[in-house]
Amino acid sequence: MAKPAEKVQGKKLLFLVGDYVEDYEVMVPFQALLMLGYQVEAVCPDKKAGDIVRTSIHDFEGDQTYSEKRGHNFSLNKDFDKVDVKDYVGLVVPGGRAPEYIRLNKRVIQIVQEFDRAKKPIAAICHGPLVLVAAGVLKGRISSAYPACGPDVVCAGGKYADIPLDKAIVDGNLVTAPAWPAHPDWIAKFAGLLGAKISI
Repeated sequence: MAKPAEKVQGKKLLFLVGDYVEDYEVMVPFQALLMLGYQVEAVCPDKKAGDIVRTSIHDFEGDQTYSEKRGHNFSLNKDFDKVDVKDYVGLVVPGGRAPEYIRLNKRVIQIVQEFDRAKKPIAAICHGPLVLVAAGVLKGRISSAYPACGPDVVCAGGKYADIPLDKAIVDGNLVTAPAWPAHPDWIAKFAGLLGAKISI
């Protein structure tokens, strides 16, 4: 019988999201990390607990790029203005459209920089590394991302990891992946950085 991860009760994780965050990339890790016993809080600039963000579904259907469809509504459970990085043990930045514009918010950038300075685990997937690019935390680091974001990683002084869509890569306190097919590897590697031990 599966048991929750050891010694994580009461430990908080922060999700940075916005409208049209990728549906799977917010819903799946949010629920998986709750299952492991973490307290997971999701915030969005200019929104409060109880507000929703709309999600988008990106799929790989043989076109030159992903297709995009409307997803679910995702409920926020923390006021953005009340975030204190000291309260959290890790950060998650999902992909989708949201990273393109939440990175314009100065407090979003400060939050990422504060997590990185404290060497707390940061997980970013798909377009999520665009927020890490804007925060200036990828210089000299290895990062995956959706392939179309690879040039951004390089321009930020990072080394783009061109890995399969279902894989993730770790560099120090960062774990990144190209897209939601990597969830099993990405979430497992993030849990490992957090020090979670899963017994089955």
